[in-house]
Amino acid sequence: METGISDTVKRQFLRVSMAAFLQIAAVVLLVGLCLWIVAPFVTLFIWGVIISVAIYPAHQKLTGALGGREKLSAGLLVLAGLLVLIIPTWMMTGSSVEAARSVAENMQDGAITISPPADRVAEWPLIGERLHGLWSQAAEDLEGLVNQFQPQLVTVGQAVAKGVGATVFGVIQFVFSIFVAGVLLLSARTGYRSSCAIATALAGENGKSYTDMSIATIRSVSKGVVGVAIIQALLAGIGLVVMDVPAAGIWAALVLVLAVVQLPPLLVLGPVAVWVFSVSDPVPATIFAVYAVFVSLCDSILKPLFLGRGMNIPTLVILIGALGGAISAGLLGLFLGPVVLAVGYTIITEWMALHTPEESDEDL
Repeated sequence: METGISDTVKRQFLRVSMAAFLQIAAVVLLVGLCLWIVAPFVTLFIWGVIISVAIYPAHQKLTGALGGREKLSAGLLVLAGLLVLIIPTWMMTGSSVEAARSVAENMQDGAITISPPADRVAEWPLIGERLHGLWSQAAEDLEGLVNQFQPQLVTVGQAVAKGVGATVFGVIQFVFSIFVAGVLLLSARTGYRSSCAIATALAGENGKSYTDMSIATIRSVSKGVVGVAIIQALLAGIGLVVMDVPAAGIWAALVLVLAVVQLPPLLVLGPVAVWVFSVSDPVPATIFAVYAVFVSLCDSILKPLFLGRGMNIPTLVILIGALGGAISAGLLGLFLGPVVLAVGYTIITEWMALHTPEESDEDL
């Protein structure tokens, strides 16, 4: 009798276990399929969230100015974002294509002439003699110099082509992300409540504070990293135009890219300053070189003014998160890195505060 009951219990247990296993497997399979289907749109959605969070204060102000018409405000912000993104990209692309076409035609016709370097170029430390020799060779026999470095030029050309392709793809992604951001602006309150509910379910009563901290971090990075990068690019563009540097817009765009990924703009402005020294008088060239150094270093003054404002997170944590995120995951990591690091810093700080005994006068 006991054996019969035991066998019945075992069979019921196996049936229940098998049913639970099949249900869990079905859920896991369904979730996996859903993630596989939406995977191409995850990056677009994340960028849409970041953009909408960053511009929501502007959306609120514009909505108030328009008499509470949220849809019109969101539409105008989407249009402004598209213009800011597409117009400079179109101008830079057109300028680059035209410059490449002109160089190719002149190379075929033999119409390219390079002025010989000034004698003082050879006196520059470290690179002076080598640069003077290559420059002189280019002025005398440009075709021979090109043939001499043809393998290196082919490699550089391939890298440039890949970079152009990645840039075009990135611009297309940003276009769709801007439309996603416009839709999210119209449901910002619902999205905020949902985010708070999810964060509370995962982190308890601190969920809302973590959500608010993530929002503040995204806005801080938008102003302290992207905003500062735009300021540096504008300053660099002004200096390049004043010095009549060819393709000033392209150089300014490169400065913007370097500043966003937290690399010094002097990587671009330094070689340009060297070129200016070779074609201009010493005084204006020196002024431009000093100005280039100032543009490259002004982020150390501007970032503390914007990063971490209104937050309890140290500026260094935000800056390390932006730099590490950019190195690990590119432009998207520039925003996600500070958010993840800020949340982790807060959780660890609170955990340490709970487990650190209070000091008394007797302990001192």
